[in-house]
Amino acid sequence: MAKAKKLFTIGYEQTPSKAVLDELEQAGVKLLVDVRAIASSRRPGFSKTQLAAGLDERGISYVHLRGLGTPKSGREAARSGQYALLHKIYSAHLKTVQAREELDELSALVKKSGPVCILCYERDHQHCHRRWIAEAIEERDGVRIENLAAPQVV
Repeated sequence: MAKAKKLFTIGYEQTPSKAVLDELEQAGVKLLVDVRAIASSRRPGFSKTQLAAGLDERGISYVHLRGLGTPKSGREAARSGQYALLHKIYSAHLKTVQAREELDELSALVKKSGPVCILCYERDHQHCHRRWIAEAIEERDGVRIENLAAPQVV
């Protein structure tokens, strides 16, 4: 029986970019899929262009699937710790045409690419929409989810 492909997830909250890049490289990730609605960050190294350049230096490709990002109301719910509301908002968002199309795209990337990792901000995958993305791909394609966590800033 063939071994199930893995789908990695990672969040960069409280983590320097070098630590995240090291973690991805050590895990053997070949493609990072950014699932933030807005691919910019006040944290150095995590805005779209900087992140893609850092990944490229390590032989890791980059794709931004904006349609899988959390709507503004969901981001506000997450920031205020209302995770049940975040889940409700994001579940509705996953039913939109753009989100469904980009979930299909992610599924195809996982099937044809080397190890894939989805990235968002929140360190704890339990409090992040990437959890529900990964679970949808797990259910659809039979992948195994592995949540990575790079060392935090002390």
